[in-house]
Amino acid sequence: QVQLVESGGGLVQSGGSLRLSCAASGSIFSINDMGWYRQAPGKQRELVALITSGGSARYADSVKGRFTISRDNAKNTVYLQMNSLKPEDTAVYSCNARVTTFILERIDYWGQGTQVTVSS
Repeated sequence: QVQLVESGGGLVQSGGSLRLSCAASGSIFSINDMGWYRQAPGKQRELVALITSGGSARYADSVKGRFTISRDNAKNTVYLQMNSLKPEDTAVYSCNARVTTFILERIDYWGQGTQVTVSS
């Protein structure tokens, strides 16, 4: 079994910054892609940012230039630095990891989600 534990959400004023962290632990042989998704009330979940094991990243158009995804492979941890936050960034943010287990199964795991609220 694999667990993803997120931290770093909270309430911030418009224009402020937050840094989210997500640490994976458990039966992990390797982790392929890691990503952050968000879901606002009444909306579908959307990809915010994704990073490969080699460090290549891609972003949703709405966050390009403001958010930065990074990872520490030694710690099985992915980060999301969020700058210049806007009220429309308010959502529950969840991390995802595509894990290869010790029996070489490839499984997607999700964190429990962390609330980010940006006040105007």
